[in-house]
Amino acid sequence: MNKYTGKKAVVIGGTTGMGLATVKALLEGGAEVLLTGRNEQNLEAARRELGSRVHVVRSDVSSMADIDKLGALVKEKLDQVDVVFINVGISELAPFDQVTEDSYDRQFNINTKGAFFTAQRLAPLVRDGGSLVFTTVTNGPANPNLSVYAGSKAALRSFAQVFAAELLPRGIRVNTVAPGFIDTPTMGVAGLSEEERAALKKLGDEITPMKRHGTADEVARAALFLAFDATFTTGVELPVDGGLAQIGAPLQ
Repeated sequence: MNKYTGKKAVVIGGTTGMGLATVKALLEGGAEVLLTGRNEQNLEAARRELGSRVHVVRSDVSSMADIDKLGALVKEKLDQVDVVFINVGISELAPFDQVTEDSYDRQFNINTKGAFFTAQRLAPLVRDGGSLVFTTVTNGPANPNLSVYAGSKAALRSFAQVFAAELLPRGIRVNTVAPGFIDTPTMGVAGLSEEERAALKKLGDEITPMKRHGTADEVARAALFLAFDATFTTGVELPVDGGLAQIGAPLQ
């Protein structure tokens, strides 16, 4: 199936998890894709797995210099693109009274500032009628120890709504996909031990109404729906969370 033949896409944070699943779906559909990441091992693994079908670029969204270089590289490799999927985020667990300034800055620099300026730099390269998609987080029950992460993603959600308004004259749609508990290599949280990851997975399965984690492919399908199929939709957030934000944890 060549649903995306002739389309060009950029996936920021495309070496693992939800980003990689989105890259694979785009490639299977016939698109030309440029993906970014900052971990050299993950970048090399993507090169081996995907081969010459994709442009693999090392770029750090927390670096303004890298963002500027990325814009020039996207222009060189792809010229105009149909979609930019900005799928970046880092979460660090800590009670709010133990959050350090370094941790706060690190999360906002990646999740919020980096995403903002990546969109600013790449939006001129999105063809009129194209789209931007961001990854936020489901607006489900408040989770202790994630105050900074939740705040950084809430800011990104607001940015996306304003971007949607500002890009209307060019027909560019801007939306966000909001995952809940998703099976990814890190489970969305930095520095967890195997035991902590197992406990987080158990919690997610218990409080998600559908009683399971989502898959990276399920998030990819939602992101690509917003990117290409939802042609009369802009400024929205699409939860992919098994009903967590809409239904809440079911009564036992």
